[in-house]
Amino acid sequence: MDESDFYGRLVPVRHDQIPALPEGSMTIPAIKDGICQRCVTKINTTWRTPTSAYCWACANLGRLSEDQFLATIPEPNVFETDTMPCQWQGELTPAQRRVADEQLQALNAGRSHLTYAVTGAGTEMLFPMLTAALQAGKRIALVSPRVDVIVELAPRLREAFKTDFVVLYGDSPETYRYTQLVLASTHQLLRFRAAFDVIVVDEVDAFPYAENVQLEGAVQRATKPQGCHFYLTATPSARLLRDVSKHRLRISLLLRRYHGQPLPNFTIIKIGNWRKKLSWRIQRILREYVRSKQRFLIFVPHVADLTATLNEITRLQQSLKIAATHAGDPDRQAKVQAMRASELQALITTTILERGVTFKGIDVMILGADDPVFSQAALIQIAGRCGRSASRPTGKVWTGVTERTRTVIQSRNEIRYLNMKGKQYDV
Repeated sequence: MDESDFYGRLVPVRHDQIPALPEGSMTIPAIKDGICQRCVTKINTTWRTPTSAYCWACANLGRLSEDQFLATIPEPNVFETDTMPCQWQGELTPAQRRVADEQLQALNAGRSHLTYAVTGAGTEMLFPMLTAALQAGKRIALVSPRVDVIVELAPRLREAFKTDFVVLYGDSPETYRYTQLVLASTHQLLRFRAAFDVIVVDEVDAFPYAENVQLEGAVQRATKPQGCHFYLTATPSARLLRDVSKHRLRISLLLRRYHGQPLPNFTIIKIGNWRKKLSWRIQRILREYVRSKQRFLIFVPHVADLTATLNEITRLQQSLKIAATHAGDPDRQAKVQAMRASELQALITTTILERGVTFKGIDVMILGADDPVFSQAALIQIAGRCGRSASRPTGKVWTGVTERTRTVIQSRNEIRYLNMKGKQYDV
């Protein structure tokens, strides 16, 4: 391995590999006092082979046993910084510029910051802060709990920045290399220690990061002692808002999309036992979409609902180009790309696509929106898949329910409130 592979990272090695490590390397036992030193999980008594204990909690990053060591070299920040790393030619709206300026102030003060912006408000708001951090020679990680967010961000960042960066997630085609900017899933931060001056967590309230002690700890441990964090979300948790009220976090609000149009809100329709038979209302909407060629997403509560729903819709509308996907689908990225490229007219999905993906000009249908799996945050994020482009800033959000639950009503009211507050902001 190259020496730079150890900069700010925890690299598993065997005892006999230690003498061959680069100069300046430090090693610690992979498991010390019954605690995994990569993810800080207490080793369960069942996590044991005949010869040694191992950590099951972070085994998806590679099995780590107590007969191994973790090698690291302190992060040296050896980068050739570009005076103009950003080549994005667009312009921020006045509202986006205000948020970008507040992020810059937080960066200069070394303070962590929360950006509370409605879905579709514009990732480009980050560009001034990222540019300043790169120019200052800081090392940056832009991470998200959702792989789909990382996959979508990668080409946008490559187009906007000249700075080289590596993209890391579970089945990423790239292998790690030392770069000033790292784009990764939050799980990948378990591999790092005191590596980054700035960590940006996009969709900070999303599963599996939210309320996950392991991943929250990974963000803290991957940050240098004087580093800071930037959190981005459209649905902040109560804990994040408490941190703001206690002045642990600065906050920027942007409750209006970049094109100035309001968030599409729910049209709630009663659909009865949709698993047994799709109601006439749903069938009518499907017929109209096939006729108009309007593209759309269908959200269902559970993976078990996907195949039956796909089969029923295909039976009713045989000419409709439609597929289904979920978190464990090995072809998920290909199907998402097919939807993005308009090769599919529709895609049925679970909440895995509730956030972080953009399909231009789509409508949304939620079957079983009253199912407990759809939280208020999830419903708001799903509605946010509509109206994201200036060419079609509107859209329909069909919310199919057996009964109007409190969560569905509160979600609709919250979108209504955000739209009302958003009128107070200049575009």
